[in-house]
Amino acid sequence: MKVEKFSPEINKVYFIENHSLIHILSGKGSIQVDFKNYFDWQEKAIFLEKGQYIKFLSDNFTIRKIEFLDDTKFYNSEVRVLFKHLISLGYIDLMECDECHMFLSESITENSANIIDISSKQWYWQNPFEANKEEYQIIFDTKDIIDQEYANQLSSAELTSFINQRGYNAQNLIKDKVGLSVKSLLTAKRLKESKKEVAFTDKTIQEISYELGFKDDAYFNRAFKNSTGQTPKQFRDNFDFKNRDLFTQDIISLLQEYHMQERSLGFYADKMNLSVKTLSKKVQIKMNTSLGQLIRLELVNTAKLMLLTGESIVDISRKLGFQEANHFTRFFKHYSGTTPSQFKTKKYNL
Repeated sequence: MKVEKFSPEINKVYFIENHSLIHILSGKGSIQVDFKNYFDWQEKAIFLEKGQYIKFLSDNFTIRKIEFLDDTKFYNSEVRVLFKHLISLGYIDLMECDECHMFLSESITENSANIIDISSKQWYWQNPFEANKEEYQIIFDTKDIIDQEYANQLSSAELTSFINQRGYNAQNLIKDKVGLSVKSLLTAKRLKESKKEVAFTDKTIQEISYELGFKDDAYFNRAFKNSTGQTPKQFRDNFDFKNRDLFTQDIISLLQEYHMQERSLGFYADKMNLSVKTLSKKVQIKMNTSLGQLIRLELVNTAKLMLLTGESIVDISRKLGFQEANHFTRFFKHYSGTTPSQFKTKKYNL
């Protein structure tokens, strides 16, 4: 096990070379993992698999990274649930796991309790897909095959045929528990790997399309644009892997400074010297979300910090510009999934 505490560079792509646990100790803003931006990372232990990447879209983060150097642990079917992400990040909610929080609060040494075992138990307790252990094994068996065979143009029926021999209909099980079809999971994997090849290599589009099993580069171009709204070349230019464009830092800094007073898209467009339409389009391309959603997420995150430091719901409502406390309560529940009062009663306090 290798433990490292550091302040990551803004917009630098950190490739994951060993299965890792990322614990964000401080900071504000969003993170990006495999081209998806995440804003609700607070109070979570994030698990990343070898081959993924993480990028920090603000310059004020401090993180602890725990690398697990022995790969054999992660072939265990009980443990892989932490790392084989299906629709979102693999994480453990520290507000619901005293043991995990205790482990990460202490000085971590080689002789410390096994955070992987603790986290695996917690993951099953959180039970994100409301399945039993046998059902989870079917789901993750299918995901393993997708990860191995995504470039071979197998049909979803071929992909799940051997699993169905056990008496399960994997297609129906995954659709019921995960909410996505096997075909959707397969398509998402192909798209993610396509993006990595486009963004992080100097290969030609023709080379990439061939390696990923597409019929020809014209078909790959069409499929890529249908999924991302950009051609592979546009995506490569906009991702700006080598130059680390600071657009995301600029807009996040403005949101952090003004979100409690300003919710108008026009205000932020003026600050960035752009039209609302241009700013909205750039935010969507660079951050894969809308400017309005960014403003709402900043409000929710600020509200959470205020709640955890003991401020009253009435005071928070007033400071965040809501006319009535019940308006704030409805807003908070809609975007966080819980009421302010319920959030305050959770066990773990920052």
